[in-house]
Amino acid sequence: MTLEEAIQLVIKRFPFEGYLTSGMAITGAHFNIANTVLRYLHPGSKILDFGCGPCDKTAILQFLGFQCSGYDDLLDEWHKTPGNREKALAFAKESGIDFRLASQGGLPFEKNWFNMIMLHDVLEHLHDSPRDLLNDLLELAKPEGLLFVTVPNAVNIRKRIAVLFGKTSLHPFEGYYWYPGSWRGHIREYVRDDLVKLTVRSEDLAHSFAIDEYRIVKRVPAGGSTTFEFRADRAGPFRFYCTLTSEPSHGQMHGELVVRSK
Repeated sequence: MTLEEAIQLVIKRFPFEGYLTSGMAITGAHFNIANTVLRYLHPGSKILDFGCGPCDKTAILQFLGFQCSGYDDLLDEWHKTPGNREKALAFAKESGIDFRLASQGGLPFEKNWFNMIMLHDVLEHLHDSPRDLLNDLLELAKPEGLLFVTVPNAVNIRKRIAVLFGKTSLHPFEGYYWYPGSWRGHIREYVRDDLVKLTVRSEDLAHSFAIDEYRIVKRVPAGGSTTFEFRADRAGPFRFYCTLTSEPSHGQMHGELVVRSK
């Protein structure tokens, strides 16, 4: 099945009319997210979509042959409309997704299990720092697993123009003022540089982490980790690798960091 066919199948089966459109097959977030996953993982890989909502993006990947799990509390206001939660749960089940309804307990997944953890349009809704959540999610990923995060851009052109004309770049106040219960909208929006903080962890030997284009070389202790920040002021794919040569596994530690333009 092609990506375009998977998207069209989700549109056909999705139980909420008007939520998805046929134009998504060639553009937009759904296409871009799935296309990015296909660049880094093979079908059959295990993916956790944290904050998956009604599983619209998750289902596309499931139909492409990935083993997808979803996690969400389904407590947005539109989820509470009679019948909507049941429709979302039924769609996830029919699509073959292992959906878990969020509760107050810990994350109900096995550690070191997933090839990728996804969070799409999630971090901006958190009232607290995402640090603890991200650390908990990383424990669910395999040592070579990937963390795939997308967030709205707090300084995109539309928002910059609104501020120049004296308008707010935030959610309209009326919607915020009359919102029933705890606010579920955006709390803190991000720009590209906010998310460029890397933690490199070694499960065995001492390693190093180098990106030539950014003049980064960091030492990682055996069985430990190193955390560092840098300004990602250039877009593009950048190769990272281990500069050590004393062990065969050093040459196997390499990959690609992708920085997208604002």
